[in-house]
Amino acid sequence: MAPDRHDIELSVNGVSYRRGVESRMLLSDFLRHDLLLAGTHVGCEHGVCGACTVLLDGAPVRSCLMFAVQANGHELSTVEGLATPAGELHPVQRAMHDHHGLQCGYCTPGILMTMTAFLNENPQPSEDAVREALSGNLCRCTGYQNIVDAMLAAAQAMRVSRP
Repeated sequence: MAPDRHDIELSVNGVSYRRGVESRMLLSDFLRHDLLLAGTHVGCEHGVCGACTVLLDGAPVRSCLMFAVQANGHELSTVEGLATPAGELHPVQRAMHDHHGLQCGYCTPGILMTMTAFLNENPQPSEDAVREALSGNLCRCTGYQNIVDAMLAAAQAMRVSRP
């Protein structure tokens, strides 16, 4: 392996991958260009907008601020992994659809990943808590009210579906 390349092994949406990557390759670029998981959007490339949010071992991270080599040995989840293999939408996806929580959709994958982690940790959030959790994800289209309503509905659906 060349000095500026590293072998990494990681799991993305339950699938194991082993790849050689350049030292400076961003995780967002690795996901989009190497693994062809284009659901992870790149907006600001400074970690401000939240469009590139993925889950690293269950915690939300900005994939535009991480190098792919930093994900070595970890489990990643992207928006492509939210629905079941049979195509059944995750409660956050279903709620966004049902409550008209998206317009252009560019911010949606990052919001879905952020809120999946948040609702896993906070099964009965208040509206204020949902707004606070969303504060790191910028949306230029919606005004957020439908997203907040959707996430409160998703929280309810996730509570009902828990054993």
